[in-house]
Amino acid sequence: MTWTVTPEHFATPDALLLRRDYYDEVASRYWKRPATGAEIDEGLTNDGVGLLTPPTGEFLVGRYDGKPASCAGLLLIDAETAELTRVYVRPGFRSTGGGALLLAGIERAARAFGVRRIRLDTRNDLVEARGLYAKHGYREVPAFNQGEYAEHWFAKEL
Repeated sequence: MTWTVTPEHFATPDALLLRRDYYDEVASRYWKRPATGAEIDEGLTNDGVGLLTPPTGEFLVGRYDGKPASCAGLLLIDAETAELTRVYVRPGFRSTGGGALLLAGIERAARAFGVRRIRLDTRNDLVEARGLYAKHGYREVPAFNQGEYAEHWFAKEL
């Protein structure tokens, strides 16, 4: 079984399903109940994903043995800084190395854009994500935004 991580348009059928699964998980954890289909649709509406295409960003899809299993987005903030967003590995594919490969793919994409720093924000309840970031060299930094759901801020110099 092998992983591949490649750029893919955010609206392909596989990318759209991954984005829906991502939003379902983060919303359900936050609300401490299953998100409804309507809530997922609303959350995905006008969520800024359109910026995750060159020249303003990139969207990556990870596949495990050919099956869509993960995704992540990179959004350019300025000439030297990009933001990591929508990082998701489907539960059945966690602990298989896919998260590390997804971050490596995002970092390659960032370097191709000339980015020198990647930053992100996340929540208290996304413990696995915080562990993944810390394991791969992302360090907690002071808040750089006032995002409604931002409780932890990380950055990594490339």
